[in-house]
Amino acid sequence: MKARAAVHDAQQKGDVGALGMAESGLRLRLGQLFAVAEAYPDLKANESFQHLQNRISGLENSIADRREFYNAAVNANNVRIEQFPDLIIAGAFGFKPAELLEFSEAEKADVDLGSLFG
Repeated sequence: MKARAAVHDAQQKGDVGALGMAESGLRLRLGQLFAVAEAYPDLKANESFQHLQNRISGLENSIADRREFYNAAVNANNVRIEQFPDLIIAGAFGFKPAELLEFSEAEKADVDLGSLFG
């Protein structure tokens, strides 16, 4: 719940760097949840838990797609505000370059569940 709240707070503040870190933390916590489920075969076989696991996987894929879309939009914005004639309007209205949402290779890697409980 704390990881989810951190993501929500970063979204509300519009802090892209904090959002990336919070989402990485949330992803790690979800990996830990699935690792705990591995120890309980009855839970793992439970239809509701399987549905939850499938929804979370779908959400992770959706988030990855949105990150790519966001970065493409930021890149287009940053290029446009530097090109003539858009740079005149960008300067007049004070438009600034936006920050790309970037992650380290460690943050993008799959969670190694064995290392969490080994």
